[in-house]
Amino acid sequence: MPTVSVGRDRLFQALGRTYTQEEFEDLCFKFGIELDDVTTEKAIIRKEKHLEEETESSNDDEVIYKIDVPANRYDLLCLEGLAQALRIFNGVDPIPTYHLASIKKESMCKMHVQPETSRIRKYIVCAVLRGVTFDEARYNSFIDLQDRLHQNICRRRTLVAIGTHDLDKIDGPFTYEALPPTEINFVPLKQVKNFRADELMEYYKSDLKLKKFLHIIEESPVFPVIYDHNRTVLSLPPIINGSQSAISLKTKNVFIECTATDLTKANIVLNTMVTMFSVYCENKFEVEPVEVIYSNGTSYVCPDLALYQMEVPLSYISSVVGVPLPADEVSHLLNKMQLHAKHSILDCKETIFTISVPPTRSDILHPCDVAEDVAIAYGYNEIPKIKFPSLKPQSLNEFKDLIRAEIAMIGYAEVLTWILCSYKENFTMLNRKDDKSTGAIIGNPRSADFEAVRTSLMPGILKTVGHNKDHPKPIKIFEVGDVVLLDEAKDVGASNRLHLAALYCGATSGFELIHGLVDRVMEMIGTPFVSPGDKTGYYIQSSDDPEFLPGRQASIINKGKQIGTFGIVHPQVLENFDIPDPCSFVEMDVESFL
Repeated sequence: MPTVSVGRDRLFQALGRTYTQEEFEDLCFKFGIELDDVTTEKAIIRKEKHLEEETESSNDDEVIYKIDVPANRYDLLCLEGLAQALRIFNGVDPIPTYHLASIKKESMCKMHVQPETSRIRKYIVCAVLRGVTFDEARYNSFIDLQDRLHQNICRRRTLVAIGTHDLDKIDGPFTYEALPPTEINFVPLKQVKNFRADELMEYYKSDLKLKKFLHIIEESPVFPVIYDHNRTVLSLPPIINGSQSAISLKTKNVFIECTATDLTKANIVLNTMVTMFSVYCENKFEVEPVEVIYSNGTSYVCPDLALYQMEVPLSYISSVVGVPLPADEVSHLLNKMQLHAKHSILDCKETIFTISVPPTRSDILHPCDVAEDVAIAYGYNEIPKIKFPSLKPQSLNEFKDLIRAEIAMIGYAEVLTWILCSYKENFTMLNRKDDKSTGAIIGNPRSADFEAVRTSLMPGILKTVGHNKDHPKPIKIFEVGDVVLLDEAKDVGASNRLHLAALYCGATSGFELIHGLVDRVMEMIGTPFVSPGDKTGYYIQSSDDPEFLPGRQASIINKGKQIGTFGIVHPQVLENFDIPDPCSFVEMDVESFL
């Protein structure tokens, strides 16, 4: 969930009243968000600079609320959206009506799109906010919303890049082009020197903020660029804007452009920007449209602020929420969540709601989203708990719970680790080689820590010990969780398997300790120990797995099939995970017992 930092006093001023921390936490819970942390601006700065905490805090230090919001509620990523949503939820304000300024098409700002842009970022949408009144707090919130959208729905500018410009400093009509980098020259934002685009890419490789966006276009033979009528560069998306059109506290008319590889997300981003800050326009909630014209003659006017209509039966809402609600109450609850709702009765006496979804609620895609909003507004704590008599747990889950309880009673502590890990942790650090037929590798990992889906519980268990090596010994931990293995027989190309893993870490850790755990698990399951080759029970035989010490490891054979391995963890593996003490480890396939 994204975390939005807002000044407490300014938020309370926008809400029209003050709250105690407990009251505000209760309001957040009712609305479906969470007050994650309360800090101060100075404390945030100290943390970023790794400075020591001050013993005393001054009274003039601004209190900052860090609020967790749902990932698909882009309208809540700024103070303006939060305050508006909470005021409507509290019944203080009506749902705003956003509208386009009534101007003729020939009077609109024009954005001409050249065909070469299809080679790199083919879509662009634009809008104008007229008569905006900025102060320092509003201006900072405007910039912060762009950054949060870039990190969220824009996927770090790969899908959408936002450019904001002072319309009074530039002249339309505008053109969106794609040119070789050597043909683009301009002074970028916060610079005084004129750069050629290819020189600029080299210059920003040392910039901590912008270097992470260079890869989006640097290998392309053409770069996207936006010019005004005088060939002044507005922006080189998705990298940087030009200095000529930079907005400031004195800006009154803001030109917003969003270049994108995904038109749907571009429209959502543009709608979010204009709806959140049209509240500061001279004509409140009014947005001036822009005509986007393509070289083939097609054109469209944006933004699209029309209400999206959806029909949802009352019976569906009641069944999802779990409470039989009257139609009038459902309408009231939906209005609290910014959804216009009118109900009518069909000939079959079925009550149908016609939901008008505003441009701020791009997260409403299906009737289940409407039902969820009803449940939030009604209050999850008010919904009675119902235990369905026919509901039975799956046999695998029942078996899993029995195993967890038994191992916990032996004295092992349960841990839960990520199912994703780094490629290195899954293979190299375990002395294993990737045979390309076992591990599922993430095609576009967000970080080096989540490059692969684990094929074993071992990396997570060892990382846990490595991060807790100062804990009193012995460390006895276990996990029951899924691993993922490539499987051509499955339609998705991989299958989940439920595994059990346990580890004993301490100076006296030995083969016999983990062997005893294996015997206890088998005894609990009711599987007898038999002679090698006997398929009526289980036995062990020597193995040669690289993650274990040679000669101090064994495979577990149950009814003729290998179901697991245990032994002393190899010293090199322990060193890889920064573990100074010897460890014994076991892992087995739980599903093989069913």
